[in-house]
Amino acid sequence: MITPAPLTYLFGFVLDQIIGDPRGWPHPVVEMGKVISWAEKHLNQGTRQFRHLSGALLTIFLVSISWLLTAGIMGGATRIHPLLGIGLEVVLFASTLASKSLLDAGKTVLAPLRQGNLPEARQKLGWFVSRDTRNLSEAEIVRGTVETLAENFVDGILSPLFYMTIGGAPLAMAFKAVSTLDSMIGYRNERYHDFGWFAARTDDLANYIPARLAVGILLLTGGLKRLPVRHAYQIWKRDAKAHPSPNGGNPESIVAGLLGVRLGGINIYHGKSHHRAEMGDPLHELTWRDILVCESLVRWATWLACGIFWGVLVALNSVI
Repeated sequence: MITPAPLTYLFGFVLDQIIGDPRGWPHPVVEMGKVISWAEKHLNQGTRQFRHLSGALLTIFLVSISWLLTAGIMGGATRIHPLLGIGLEVVLFASTLASKSLLDAGKTVLAPLRQGNLPEARQKLGWFVSRDTRNLSEAEIVRGTVETLAENFVDGILSPLFYMTIGGAPLAMAFKAVSTLDSMIGYRNERYHDFGWFAARTDDLANYIPARLAVGILLLTGGLKRLPVRHAYQIWKRDAKAHPSPNGGNPESIVAGLLGVRLGGINIYHGKSHHRAEMGDPLHELTWRDILVCESLVRWATWLACGIFWGVLVALNSVI
């Protein structure tokens, strides 16, 4: 087990909170994306069996090479100077987190919504969701934003924190490779169904534990913020399993319950309507204020999760 020093963990977390992912800066995910795009162009063809196999091999290769390169680079930097190794691990860990960028995405939609500028809000939401946003009402824009914040709390924040805790930057980066693969080829459509099946299943497996940890962390955060925790727990028991993802229903149902809103419903993809299982009860109409509450909930839950995992890390380091 490669566990980071507790201070390294905190510095990496704070670095992401401060700078996020600055535009134009080199980022591992960009390089992963280039590899995936090249491989998809050359390998996603031929028979169904070939696409199944080539997609699985791509996933295994990219995840393995991400771990090996990260471990090798960190080892080389540490041999040059221990402080260089620590600094590199801080930067690499921060690059696996998406806390600031996720909350910033929510703010880009919230700002025009507060001004009543629906066309701009639709456009901004379309930057980070795959559904058609051109004709969405304010409530539907809010729903898409809250769903994005809730679901990405797991794969963009909680999972990297979890894997950094038990395996350092190499394991966190390997998880980031899994997440990037899923976001690019893990779709159940004609183009990617066969090629991306292994990546999608791997992502489901990688997020399985963090998604369930998210239930407790979000409920605890809701309690601290005096939100209806008991109601959210009941919504989770009733609705989480209906979500098309084995993991997505956990954070989404809890957030829906804590906010007192209904998520899910009809989404339009490429001109076709798709029904997504409903999460929660519509105790009030969705408005831009729900984005504010959700962002605050995710922010508090992020810091709470960091504190919990940091305590686990301190315990692990004292034993090892």
